[in-house]
Amino acid sequence: MTLFARAFLLIALLIVTAVLASFQIYRVYEREPRSRELAQQTVSTVNLTRAALVNADPVLRRQLLIELNETEGLRVFPVTASEQTEPLPDDPLLERVAEKVRLTLGEDTRFAYSHDGEEGFWVSFYIDEDEFWVMLPRERFEPVFGLEWLSWLAALLVLALAGAWFIASNIARPLAAMRHAAMRLGRGQPHEPLTETGARELRTVAAAFNRMAANLHSMERERAMVLAGISHDLRTPLSRLRLALEMSGADSHASNAMISDIDEIDAIIGQFLDFARGTDEQKEEHDLAEVLGELAEHYARIGKDVRLVSHPVRPFRFARMAVRRAVANLVDNALRYAGEPVEIEMLARNPSVAIEVRDQGPGIPVNEVERLKRPFTRLDDSRSGAGGAGLGLAIVERTAQAHGGSLELAPRAPRGLIARLVLSTK
Repeated sequence: MTLFARAFLLIALLIVTAVLASFQIYRVYEREPRSRELAQQTVSTVNLTRAALVNADPVLRRQLLIELNETEGLRVFPVTASEQTEPLPDDPLLERVAEKVRLTLGEDTRFAYSHDGEEGFWVSFYIDEDEFWVMLPRERFEPVFGLEWLSWLAALLVLALAGAWFIASNIARPLAAMRHAAMRLGRGQPHEPLTETGARELRTVAAAFNRMAANLHSMERERAMVLAGISHDLRTPLSRLRLALEMSGADSHASNAMISDIDEIDAIIGQFLDFARGTDEQKEEHDLAEVLGELAEHYARIGKDVRLVSHPVRPFRFARMAVRRAVANLVDNALRYAGEPVEIEMLARNPSVAIEVRDQGPGIPVNEVERLKRPFTRLDDSRSGAGGAGLGLAIVERTAQAHGGSLELAPRAPRGLIARLVLSTK
């Protein structure tokens, strides 16, 4: 679940809970004045009914009861021994009404919610020694929630959800932008400054993030300039040394050994330059199979047993030289530490492409894999007998991240290593 969805649901839940709680509080506080009003109406009805029956002509009393029933909805019955009544339900409002009515009419007043199957709010009263029931319509004692109430409640909920969406979007939008910016930095891509808007806390965080990204970019640029400058300056005297050795006429064995050392130093300097360049190359649409084919031809020309297994992959956008350099680093590592043959295979994985470089060497311990991806780290075992600066895998890892992919190092059965470079095709 996204941050926006979580914030929206949380805020909406809080607002809806607050609305429902407010409604319940209103009902609780409204109960007292409503019970007082209903009790007064009940007492008035009982008193008026008693007075009408007492003062009415006995001949006209039946007609009076009929008129009360038709005009006021009142039913009056004498209490009988065979009657069946149902007590009031457990309702706080009805309990308060009954309590207030008893305070006025007397403690011997009885109440019922049904009389001989006829539902209503029944109250007993006396005329001399005779006891009667008077029935008030139940609708008077039940809260009425009509369409108007439902409309107001629906409108309130819609406003609450709209407010929750507005608040959640204002919180989540800057955080989502910051997350995307952090992911871009992690992939080595240029930083796009965050907009410093919104609440004060969000503006402060965005400004701090922009300063951090700018400082990192400045440090990376200075580091790259230093590495490139040193590497370039070292290559000039190395070239002079090589030329001097070739023209010195010294013993060929010693001369070849020194030239080999110079070539190794030059290769290390080349890795420094590759690492200093970073991933600034623009991505364009290329055919990866063509790039790997050219690389395989290069190794064939210098007499290396490097075999390519290629599968159809549609062209996609990638940094051609950076990817070529990354695959070449993996192949050079395999040749240096494991020897020939080395296999290269390209596999389509929607929405990505995997380039596997497989050798038959001693492999890498699983617990050392992540450490070896860091710059200037080497393995202190049989795979580290040859030279190197420890930058090859770091360059490949950086290239993979710049293409939305990853570098995976896995053991190969029965012996060897699989270096898998994954590139996103999106």
